[in-house]
Amino acid sequence: MEQPRLDAIYNMVCNTPKGAELSIDYMPESFEHDDMDNDSPHVHTFYEIIWFREGGGTHTVDFQEYPIEKNTLFFLAPGQVHFFDRATAHKGILIKFCTDFLKEEHTDEDIYIKYNLFNAFNSRPCCTISEETAQRLLFVLHKLEEEQLNRNLIGHIDMLRSYTKIFLILIHRYCEKNGDTPLDAAKPSHRLFLQFRKTLERHYTRMHTVKEYADCLNVSAKTLSNSVIESTGKAPLAFINDRTTLEAKRLVRFSNMMIKEIADHLGFEDTSYFVKFFKRQTGYLPSAFREQE
Repeated sequence: MEQPRLDAIYNMVCNTPKGAELSIDYMPESFEHDDMDNDSPHVHTFYEIIWFREGGGTHTVDFQEYPIEKNTLFFLAPGQVHFFDRATAHKGILIKFCTDFLKEEHTDEDIYIKYNLFNAFNSRPCCTISEETAQRLLFVLHKLEEEQLNRNLIGHIDMLRSYTKIFLILIHRYCEKNGDTPLDAAKPSHRLFLQFRKTLERHYTRMHTVKEYADCLNVSAKTLSNSVIESTGKAPLAFINDRTTLEAKRLVRFSNMMIKEIADHLGFEDTSYFVKFFKRQTGYLPSAFREQE
């Protein structure tokens, strides 16, 4: 079976409305007016929260299949490849916002809220909440929808961002309480880990060593290693390799780029070394992985 290519599925991306910072749609009604085949792998250029209000079926995100349970929320960052098993049958809410909408990262709390949910390639990209929490989120969501009508009023974007932050904080609080987000924003080591995650997401195509990231964060390699291990139980090099591998898998499976081009894009000067790296990380040669169904 021929796989859809990344360049094609990027072209099919459904962008948020022009001039809008945020949009809220409802499943399955929104799919009736969507030109994209949501049952096939596709990519978004924006952040998205997919809230399944009913259970049933599966949702595949970056090669991992997850069962859909009632009140499960998925958090997708730009560039993630995902698809539903039967999109038109799902009921729920789609919340989309442009990359600039979450660009403000003035405090450790902002970074924690953003990077502990989105870009979490090392953990499950979802959380299942209680109906009580769902009702609280629906209240905030209705406030967001009301504010969308105030486009010409002062502070419109600030209001949208504030309600969105409250929405994400409520999710964090529930998921923390139930052990789904084990990080503690008050711990310096956990804050450093999130800074590392933020830096990794921005520089994984050109920085491949722990020392490079430690220098970028103005800490020693030992301090960074200790913080990452304390926060996750994994060494920082494992995160670096995992992030590089994920992007390599996306490009190998869903792009028409040559293996050498992918190696160059990911910062490998030697294509043969990239091939060995990919085989060590995935168990497959890039050419064999590309041919998989």
